Amino acid sequence: MPVTDPIGDMLTRMRNAQHARHDSCTFSWSTIKQSICELMKREGYLENVEVSGAKPKEMITVTFVPGRTLTVKRESAPGRRRYLNTSQTKPVLSGFGMAILSTSSGLLTDTEARAKKVGGEILCTVS
Repeated sequence: MPVTDPIGDMLTRMRNAQHARHDSCTFSWSTIKQSICELMKREGYLENVEVSGAKPKEMITVTFVPGRTLTVKRESAPGRRRYLNTSQTKPVLSGFGMAILSTSSGLLTDTEARAKKVGGEILCTVS
């Protein structure tokens, strides 16, 4: 069955795996999904990100940080895109969370986007 929102599907799989108390989650590979997961790993929300499998059927396996529950929310969807300019990017949960933006400089957190003074499409928020 084709997926109309692959990023939303990835976030839902991560949310469902955490609610089921799994240590890890696996989903299909794409460049943007891998970039989002690497960004979440760099910021300390994920413990490990691993790509496995042969070329046409690659999979991403993420390992959650033990004792930490992720709250991920899809902000921009295929039917409703949300774009923010520099002045509209506000801290998520007073700086305790992060937003992931797709900008002309690549995928950035809200803090990095404010520092570089760039705006873009807000993909999701993580706390």
